[in-house]
Amino acid sequence: MIERVIATDATLELIELLKSKHGPVMFHQSGGCCDGSAPMCFPDGDLIVGDQDVLLGSIGDSPFYMHKSQYDYWKHTQLIIDVIDGRGGMFSLEGVEGKRFLTRSRAFTEDEYREIQASLNV
Repeated sequence: MIERVIATDATLELIELLKSKHGPVMFHQSGGCCDGSAPMCFPDGDLIVGDQDVLLGSIGDSPFYMHKSQYDYWKHTQLIIDVIDGRGGMFSLEGVEGKRFLTRSRAFTEDEYREIQASLNV
């Protein structure tokens, strides 16, 4: 099974730290408004997920969503969630840790993309 979103080891470590402080967390790929286009981390349930949000998968046992209109542009890529030093989005939990999540990506191969499309209902 091809994963649409994965995380680096450093990201998984930071997720565990955030969960130890805040309980379960969730992610939503920001579409570029107030905090730019960055993966945003919230206490699970703090962001209302709507009918137009696509569940891409999970990282660190935490759900990762993206709005469908944004997904339409990114559907051919695998998102790789990484973490770097620095302050990111003011609404995302990792900011006070002096870290920020960052989305990297790679294009799916044709075979991977066909497999993903066959498994989707979007």
